[in-house]
Amino acid sequence: MLRRRFADLLLFCVTLTELVILFRLTPTFGVTDWIFVLQHLMVLAIALARPRPQVRDYSMPTSIAVAVSYAYPYAQVIYLRWSPGEEAWPAGGLALVTLAAGLSFLSLLTIRRRFGVRPALRGLVTSGPYRFVRHPMYLSYVIGDIGYNLEEWNFVTLLLVLIGWASLLYRIQAEERVISQDAAWPGYVAHVRYRLVPGLW
Repeated sequence: MLRRRFADLLLFCVTLTELVILFRLTPTFGVTDWIFVLQHLMVLAIALARPRPQVRDYSMPTSIAVAVSYAYPYAQVIYLRWSPGEEAWPAGGLALVTLAAGLSFLSLLTIRRRFGVRPALRGLVTSGPYRFVRHPMYLSYVIGDIGYNLEEWNFVTLLLVLIGWASLLYRIQAEERVISQDAAWPGYVAHVRYRLVPGLW
């Protein structure tokens, strides 16, 4: 019970910190930024109301992967402020970032109280974007990373993205090890074959 409460408090604190950083690093707010704000506010509420997981992964490799996947987007922003990058296709990048924000928010609306940072089993989600890929929220992160780097990039941000994607791939494997303990998992996997990118993987 104490561990569960600590996990909920940690999710609340991490999300609140992210929200503060978002406000500090964003000079002017557009539609995409407000979507992210709404998403963070929703996670704050989820942290206070989500059910206790049936199974949770507390392993050190998973903890490291979670920490890296949360840190690498902010590391890119901080590095670009220290060493500005180059523009590739800002308009296309903004379109992808907006698409990613919408997909991420839709995924969170579908998961609701089953959302968590660590791999955990709180019930299987099969509706909304989860009808097409098994990890649409992670797909939104990938799309967003591509978009942000089209807006501004350098070799360090590309390296950080590759490190971040490696952590996301590990999290997918770890989550599926936990979620596969749900009795409905085999049927869901048979119906939704792809983890991240339809037709690819």
